[in-house]
Amino acid sequence: MGTIKKGIMGGFSGKVGNIVGASWKGIAYIRSLPANVHNPRTEKQVTQRSKFSLIGSLLKELNPIIRVGFHSLAGPGRTAFSMAMTHNIDHVVTGVYPDFSVDWPNLLIATGDLFPVNSASATCVAGSLDFSWDKTMANNAKPTDRVMLVACNASRGKVVYNMDAAARSDGAASLALPPLWDGEEVECFLVLASEDGSLIADSFYAGNVTATAAAGG
Repeated sequence: MGTIKKGIMGGFSGKVGNIVGASWKGIAYIRSLPANVHNPRTEKQVTQRSKFSLIGSLLKELNPIIRVGFHSLAGPGRTAFSMAMTHNIDHVVTGVYPDFSVDWPNLLIATGDLFPVNSASATCVAGSLDFSWDKTMANNAKPTDRVMLVACNASRGKVVYNMDAAARSDGAASLALPPLWDGEEVECFLVLASEDGSLIADSFYAGNVTATAAAGG
């Protein structure tokens, strides 16, 4: 409610409708409130927000991996997470709004200049996701490079990972899966990092498998 000062010809303070009265250094003035700006919902904006939500939810689950995997692209005004978002929104979202999905083989959860593996695969037996990879030593690869294992369950929007599962020279390692994932599809990834963490390889998609629970699980 506005308050009239000094009679009907004086100024007023407060709000009347979309008019606000106030004073500055003893001078009364009025101004109008800005028009309401509705939340823009053009087709292009809604589409981009949907992509952002899809990739953002996934990468938040993978944030510890992303912080390491994209650290080489981080810098002033850009975080590892924001760089991962930018790349994956542009390259791995498929479909037409509102039916978007993730193109899992092209999902990138780490990127860098370390020599990657040439091949990797995964199988699941009794609740254990068993990875194997080639042990080729080329360029800057070293036997002591650390291997991270990642499993994404799209239907639940959940992930499990081990950031220090093995060394490159081991050629194989396992990742335990939750018993509740029995019968559900899992997307598998492998990431390599140098022993001191300064170098990262591009993540490698090891395939889609069906989870199986351990006996009695």
